[in-house]
Amino acid sequence: MPNLSKDSVDGLRAATRGQVFVPDDAGYNEARTIWNAMIDRRPAVIVRCAGVSDVRGAVNFAREQHLPLAMRGGGHNIAGTALCDDGLVIDLSAMKSARVDPFTRRAYVEPGCTLRDFDHEAQAFGLAVPLGINSTTGVAGLTLGGGFGWLSRRFGMTVDNLVSADIVTADGELLHCSSDEHEDLFWAIRGGGGNFGVVTMFEFELQPLGPMVYGGLVVLPLDQAKEALGHYRTAVDSMPDELTVWCVSRLAPPLPFLPAEVHGKPILAFAICYTGPVEDGPHAVEAVRQFGKPYGEHLGPMPYTAWQQAFDPLLTPGERNYWKSHNLSALQDGLIDALVEGIGTLPSPQCEIFFGQVGGAMSRIAEDATAYAARDAKYVMNVHGRWSDAADDARCIGWARAFFENTRPFALGSVYVNFMTEEETDRIGAAYGPNYERLVAVKDRYDPHNLFNRNQNIKPSAAA
Repeated sequence: MPNLSKDSVDGLRAATRGQVFVPDDAGYNEARTIWNAMIDRRPAVIVRCAGVSDVRGAVNFAREQHLPLAMRGGGHNIAGTALCDDGLVIDLSAMKSARVDPFTRRAYVEPGCTLRDFDHEAQAFGLAVPLGINSTTGVAGLTLGGGFGWLSRRFGMTVDNLVSADIVTADGELLHCSSDEHEDLFWAIRGGGGNFGVVTMFEFELQPLGPMVYGGLVVLPLDQAKEALGHYRTAVDSMPDELTVWCVSRLAPPLPFLPAEVHGKPILAFAICYTGPVEDGPHAVEAVRQFGKPYGEHLGPMPYTAWQQAFDPLLTPGERNYWKSHNLSALQDGLIDALVEGIGTLPSPQCEIFFGQVGGAMSRIAEDATAYAARDAKYVMNVHGRWSDAADDARCIGWARAFFENTRPFALGSVYVNFMTEEETDRIGAAYGPNYERLVAVKDRYDPHNLFNRNQNIKPSAAA
């Protein structure tokens, strides 16, 4: 633990409108708990900021005290970058304002907002931004890594809807960046993660959507996976941007529309979201219903906010999680064979593998338009290892890594940075591809001493 004097901590408390926690304080252990239970780190000090002044003070304190610095928004990052040992954590979870202007279709969102917080405000006016699939995810981390979800085929990545941002840089200054101001920094934060500062406000362009969408699940036996995925890959190129269909393979949870004898059996589920006119929904999803003979299905109109929360029960906090991910341009036969084999050897009933369909609008943007570069991906594959007991760590991590290696020959080589685990620093170049050197140049300008390094780190030239 660093040698922080009582006077220095007392001075930090006095200068902070929010809360300051050190290890002996009540609330410290709660403040260092995040979504992934595998992450167990003990910061020297946690500053739960109430506003921009607190953020600036925390950045300055960390820099002046030579402390490792981490940033926590929603605390969902799989690699656990929200925390650091023996350093300072800027906890943004109390900064949860989301102000929607329905007349200009703009939203002004603080970094502690979750997807649920944001959707609650935006959907009151029938407006939305493409954001994730789990409502407890933080808007900030998801956005800074690129961000995708059920709406991305229609409206692009989350960063494609970002208009501007306020950001506290390594020198403690607050900058406003957009396509007209600090353009290089604005380009870099649209996919470059938390490498360049602490974003204290996001301005999004809102899209008209909802409040109702059409969708749900079609659940097939796993022994139909090869034929069903063959139909699926044939159909995807003719799907309209308003239709997004993800494939999820796992053991069947106890869904009420599935017979009890199916619960716990290996399945392939097509998760469907259609955002065109609700009355057109049955026709839009009919082809998916014909991919196989399902165990059961649950389809119909529903509030967009309900669909955004539909997978929350499978992604509750407090479990142990380990992910491996590939970007894919096609679902090749060998990949499908590997999928069937991988689901046949699941080490935990909570583990799953999904292919998240992207493409559409997000693919019609140039790869150098934002730091997020993987515009050629049609699917984002995530191998989601999830379990409860630390004694199962080696077995579950080994399963995820083995499937990842078995499917490497069928992948593009790029990766979605938000799905990278802590030990994957060798893939940072692959995450940014041709944009990496330009990101280094922005890092050199705004964080040359690499204060913001608890992330998938883009090292400045001096530290490379």
